[in-house]
Amino acid sequence: MKSANFEAINRFGQSASERITIQFLELLERQFPIEATSQTLHLLSASDFADQLNIHVNHLNKSVKEVTEKNTTQIIIERIIQEAKTLIRLTNWNISEIAFSLGFKEPTHFNNYFKKATGQTPTQYRNI
Repeated sequence: MKSANFEAINRFGQSASERITIQFLELLERQFPIEATSQTLHLLSASDFADQLNIHVNHLNKSVKEVTEKNTTQIIIERIIQEAKTLIRLTNWNISEIAFSLGFKEPTHFNNYFKKATGQTPTQYRNI
């Protein structure tokens, strides 16, 4: 599933910031969908993505913000939450398995992260 962030970018006459943003979004999307509990995310922070793109994290952040009007971390969080919602709804994996597959070291951290982003815990979201 392509992120809505791709829609914000005109692929014709790309600036350097647009090219960097496209590369960032493509790297982010390549991690999804998560199809097995043994599959885990490895690129979790702006620094991780900047390292993969061989650019400074500040340059990545500036480029992404210029093109999408969102910061890099916000885009990463939105995509992780989108995948979490999909896994919660469409799999029978327990919340800990989902947390670990999304790169969280502790299920409690995932619960807090999810609740901060959505206003409900993963279990509450599953029971809707």
